[in-house]
Amino acid sequence: MKKGEIYEGIIEKVEFPNKGKVFVDGQCVTVKNGMPGQKIRFMINKKRNGRAEGRLLEVLERSPYETREPVCSIFPACGGCMYQTMDYQNQLDMKQQQIRELLDAAVLRGGQTDQDGKPDYRFEGIKGSPREFAYRNKMEFSFGDAEKGGSLTLGLHKKGSTYDVLDAVDCKLVHEDLTRILQCVLEYCREQGFPYYHKMQHTGYLRHLLLRRGNTTGEILVNLVTSSQMDPDLTELKERLLALPLEGSIVGILHILNDSLADMVQSDETRILYGKDYFYEQILGLKFKITPFSFFQPNSLAAEVLYSTVREYIGDMKDMTVFDLYSGTGTISQILAPVSRQVIGVEIVEEAVEAARENAAYNGIDNCRFIAGDVLKVLDEVEDKPDYIVLDPPRDGIHPKALPKIINYGVENLVYISCKPTSLARDLEMFLGSGYRLVKAVCVDQFCQTQHVETVVGLQRKDT
Repeated sequence: MKKGEIYEGIIEKVEFPNKGKVFVDGQCVTVKNGMPGQKIRFMINKKRNGRAEGRLLEVLERSPYETREPVCSIFPACGGCMYQTMDYQNQLDMKQQQIRELLDAAVLRGGQTDQDGKPDYRFEGIKGSPREFAYRNKMEFSFGDAEKGGSLTLGLHKKGSTYDVLDAVDCKLVHEDLTRILQCVLEYCREQGFPYYHKMQHTGYLRHLLLRRGNTTGEILVNLVTSSQMDPDLTELKERLLALPLEGSIVGILHILNDSLADMVQSDETRILYGKDYFYEQILGLKFKITPFSFFQPNSLAAEVLYSTVREYIGDMKDMTVFDLYSGTGTISQILAPVSRQVIGVEIVEEAVEAARENAAYNGIDNCRFIAGDVLKVLDEVEDKPDYIVLDPPRDGIHPKALPKIINYGVENLVYISCKPTSLARDLEMFLGSGYRLVKAVCVDQFCQTQHVETVVGLQRKDT
């Protein structure tokens, strides 16, 4: 088996996040972007130390799990979702198997086994999203073209491509309000002849369209992200957007200028074309103010399932001081506040901390305190000692230098929420090797049709 050679085979299983395993003459090849049971053609693009990786070229035969037809026009070329032709229950079954295998391996490496040498903790399966489609309250669409020199497009990148952009005018991950807005913006920009921003040459105007819509409130924030290389009057675009027949309502239209060389949504300057620069969303009876760049769980209804699960895992916190580390806009802190003495949230993004403080005041919560700073440094400065710790770190997990500080508090119990199970499995080994045991774990699917999943684990000190 050599680099560049083409083979055919069946994906026997898919490991997290989307690593398909194909066996050819006894050799295992990892091929991404497929699903179990598909017969595929692939090219070997890497072979090192006995490991081979392939690039998917073509699906020759559908998987037995593909029991339904695509619901949008650009599947499977689009990289936005992977599994929309797979029955949702099969998606859930696959995800929970993937996560259990990761956790089992971490627990075995940590030496936490029963008398039969099997992993000794309670795995509680997976909880599905209340809404399978139109669940995302935030979507970043890119301007570009689907092929070199083609017409302007606005949507999502082709699977495996950082340049080709497919029109997502019927994306089913978001509410129809957002696809109507996308179509309106695309038509206007085509009429005006605006060029998209070329990432390599750093020339052009249109960069992204960031849309946010409250699933419970229907409030919509429209954010057009461009470079400063042009300065057109966008009044007509604003009027067209406000005239759209929508189920929800546009509460703000923003023009965000971004001249960064990085291909990411950020602001050098924000101009309000209409309304305000925030909207509201509700979770578990609490109201949250969300700005363009606020971190907020992208599936509001599944977030209610997630946070209810966290509250169940924590149990009775009466008279306790709780540390909510990596607290974002303070959602978890405010949900825990009514059942604890005080909650201290730590978050590195200052805008998120400001939003958390505003939200707590708006919701009448006075026993939450939010600190802006890196968890690694703040833990050395804060004088309070926690009785309980909740961890909800970014995708890369907890900083390796922060982990010992968290462990050294010696709290009896803590809860770890993870959006990247491989990072969780890595951090678990540190906890298991430092006096803690994994008690239970559960998955919550916030990202239907994709390979992503949230995981919640409960940890307890072995000497309690």
